[in-house]
Amino acid sequence: MTISLSKGQRIDLTKTNPGLTKVVVGLGWDTNKYSGGKDFDLDASAFLLYQDGKAKGEDDFVFYNNPSGGAGSVTHTGDNRTGAGDGDDEQIVVDFSKVPAQIQRVGITVTIYDAESRAQNFGQVSNAFVRVVDAVSEREVLRFDLGEDFSTETAVVFCEFYRHGADWKFQAVGSGFTGGLAALCRNYGLDAQ
Repeated sequence: MTISLSKGQRIDLTKTNPGLTKVVVGLGWDTNKYSGGKDFDLDASAFLLYQDGKAKGEDDFVFYNNPSGGAGSVTHTGDNRTGAGDGDDEQIVVDFSKVPAQIQRVGITVTIYDAESRAQNFGQVSNAFVRVVDAVSEREVLRFDLGEDFSTETAVVFCEFYRHGADWKFQAVGSGFTGGLAALCRNYGLDAQ
């Protein structure tokens, strides 16, 4: 049975799911019909964060052009440039057993590629969700539907996984940023250049 979360909610992930060590984070969305004439290309990314809440370098930022990080513990499965179809549009695999000890959190984000020049934002995106699936059993463990809270934002932190002792927890974040990937990178301590 899938647990549905709302914004801000936290849940034990590994403690309540014994043996859960590897998850597939599925991210999906639809775009509202509008007359802009350009495709929406949304991109999922993962930021591996230290105790201070910041990433330290390229290995801590996983996205379609850097598909593996954190000593191979976090992997992006590939870029979907249209978001067409049902189900997950992009996926990130997290192997909790391999996450380096110094990494305390993994932030899962989605940005709109080229949002400014295409005049696009999350106000034009609907049915956005993140779901966590047990990579071994393929059972959906939890789901967070973001709702329609956004207007001008071009980047959203969907969720975070974080350590709690020996266990991992999940937080439904749903926090938006204007300024796209560059703003998100600054938030997490990286230079987006």
